[in-house]
Amino acid sequence: MRWMIEKLNIGCSTENLKEIRRFVHHTLSKLSLPDHDIDMMVLAVDEICANRIIHSNQNDNSRKIEILIEDFSDGVSFNISDQGIFYDPTGRKDPSLEQLVQEKRKGGIGLMLVKKIMDSIEVKYENPTTTFKLYKRISKQA
Repeated sequence: MRWMIEKLNIGCSTENLKEIRRFVHHTLSKLSLPDHDIDMMVLAVDEICANRIIHSNQNDNSRKIEILIEDFSDGVSFNISDQGIFYDPTGRKDPSLEQLVQEKRKGGIGLMLVKKIMDSIEVKYENPTTTFKLYKRISKQA
C-alpha cells in the first residue's frame, strides 16, 4: 500500500544537489525514520543524482531531473528520471577498495555505497528517459 508521494523536478546542475538533498531529507523526516537511515538514503539519492547530472547531462541546467519519493508500508522507493545519456552501471562488477586505491581511481566508490545502502536498484530506459529506481525496506517507528 502506498502512503505518500512527493516529487521534485529540478535543473541538471550540481548547484542543485543541495536542494535535492534538502528535499529528500525533508520528505523522509515526515516518516518518523531514524536519522541514520534518513542520512544514508539521502547519500544514495545524492550519489545517483550527481552521476546523472555530471556524466549523463553534462551539468546542463536547462535539462531536468525528477525525483519521485513513494512511501510504502514496508519501505521507500526513489525514482530518479532524466533524459540524459543512458548508462546502466548496475551490471558492472564492483572493484575492490584495494583495487581502487592501487589504481588511484577517484570514481567508483559512490555506486558501491548506493548498492550497500539500498535493498534494490533497477535501471530502466524508455527512450528518451532513463529511470533509476532505488528501494529501501524500512521498519517505521510508531
